[in-house]
Amino acid sequence: MASATTFATIHAPRLEWLARAEPEPVLDPDLPIVDTHMHLWEHSGYAYFAEQYAQDVAECGHRVEASVYVECFHHYWTSGPEHLKYVGETEFAVAQARTAAADASPCRIAAGIVGHADLTLGRDRVEEVLRSHIDAGQGRFRGVRQLGKWDADPAVRGQYSASKEHLYLDPEFGRGLDVLTSLGLSFDASLFHPQLRDVAALARAHPDANIVVIHCGSPVGHGAYAGRERENFSEWLAGMRELARCPNVAVKLGGILINLANFDFGAAPRPPTSRQLADLWRPYLESCIELMGVRRCMVSSNFPVDKVGFGYGTAWNMFKHIAAGCSRDEKEALFSGTARRVYRLE
Repeated sequence: MASATTFATIHAPRLEWLARAEPEPVLDPDLPIVDTHMHLWEHSGYAYFAEQYAQDVAECGHRVEASVYVECFHHYWTSGPEHLKYVGETEFAVAQARTAAADASPCRIAAGIVGHADLTLGRDRVEEVLRSHIDAGQGRFRGVRQLGKWDADPAVRGQYSASKEHLYLDPEFGRGLDVLTSLGLSFDASLFHPQLRDVAALARAHPDANIVVIHCGSPVGHGAYAGRERENFSEWLAGMRELARCPNVAVKLGGILINLANFDFGAAPRPPTSRQLADLWRPYLESCIELMGVRRCMVSSNFPVDKVGFGYGTAWNMFKHIAAGCSRDEKEALFSGTARRVYRLE
């Protein structure tokens, strides 16, 4: 029977359902963690700001030392030039970071900020937007995310997608990426797994660019991709193998809940345990680590998006199950070292 759960959509977490999770001991509690992908927003009637994120960090029992805020279409300026409106979100992220610091949060929330800019605007306007972000970021601005996600199936495209297919292959986009790179900034590539080869082509054409593929390249398993698990994985793996040959590309692990769709959070009686989640995601996470190495992979929570499926501590225990066979140095690279280097965090 087909699932009634709508995937590729932002849902407010059901806190009573999350409370049904089985209690678990915290694995390797002293391992430093940088959460490389989190958002702060009010969405679907659910508020998740610095206070709520800091509470998740405090209650999870893991040593989350810093986080990277990633743009999420919120808090844009409502006046002024249209192409500069996105800078408002960077201002918001800085304000949230200050709130957390004032509340003595042990986690440096939004230690790095990834904002939005339209890299197809032309060199002069792209540079104007980026320099405005840098000024607004007050030392925290690290790069840009621009969606390249596109699919013929509207159910897969979901709420947020690119303006057109193959955006990352647009020559104007490439010129904008060159401006981004010249300013020492990174690019977060947001795509579905059939577009992994587009990112590889982009990386080869711009070898100096610092490109981060988010959410393991977002493998898709719902909509037009439902019931094709082997074919989907094979296509995803071929794309990741091509990316692995591009030394200027790193990958964020995790964040695959609402596209992979191999856990039906809308119908399950309770959240998965960290071991169950590790078993569901292992083929993708382990393949990334094997192909890219720990110094090109980094962990991420994708909260509060993935909070619809499991708690914050479950995410870190899941990653620690996946990394159980790694050495201490490899774990430190995977959980914090790669992130500090790629996002230039102190």
